[in-house]
Amino acid sequence: MNSNEVRSDKMTESMSTANFDMKLEVFVIPVSDVDRAKEFYAKLGWRLDADRTAGSGFRLVQFTPPGSGSSIQFGLNLTSAAPGSAQNLLLAVSDIQAARQQLVARGIDASEVFHCDVGTGCRFPGIGNRVSGVHPENLSYSSFVSFKDPDGNSWLLQEVTRRLPGRVAGDTAFASARDLAQAMIRAAKAHGQHEKRIGQADPNWPDWYAEYMVREQSGQELPQ
Repeated sequence: MNSNEVRSDKMTESMSTANFDMKLEVFVIPVSDVDRAKEFYAKLGWRLDADRTAGSGFRLVQFTPPGSGSSIQFGLNLTSAAPGSAQNLLLAVSDIQAARQQLVARGIDASEVFHCDVGTGCRFPGIGNRVSGVHPENLSYSSFVSFKDPDGNSWLLQEVTRRLPGRVAGDTAFASARDLAQAMIRAAKAHGQHEKRIGQADPNWPDWYAEYMVREQSGQELPQ
């Protein structure tokens, strides 16, 4: 075996064990009326990426929610699933009440904000009990709003303010100016409690804010 073959074998072995990024790009939802679905998702304020046909038996429409790295597709002959069978699709938001207000303002029939009496399982049918209002302790992942498209495909808004450990890797990033503003507001409230504990104004508040926001997003223990 020559040196080129040895290097080739080592490269193949290395590639076979590498953890390649696999980013969820798009998923298909089943609808019965493509134009009706297109009108609904446009009303949500989602970005229309594509509306393509290939003859009379195929059509693909793609939308992307604001700030999302993943998109949805629907159309003709994209899936054999029954229209309305996509259930409890999650949309993460940083302010559940503001997000619901925006849905209502756009004419969407959205539920009231709710949380579960125990855990978060009540977002699924038949599990636990739903309680009106945001979670009393404002826990991340614990407040919801539900709505459906015209076919009955159901969506859940889930308020996420602090990520689970390891959920976000790499540099801290915010999907929108609103998400950044909400993170700053939470940091300001926490910093106010910090100044009460130390009994004086904190001249290093910019560093404290930054540390709080980075730790919150990455799921690390928050500064005190």
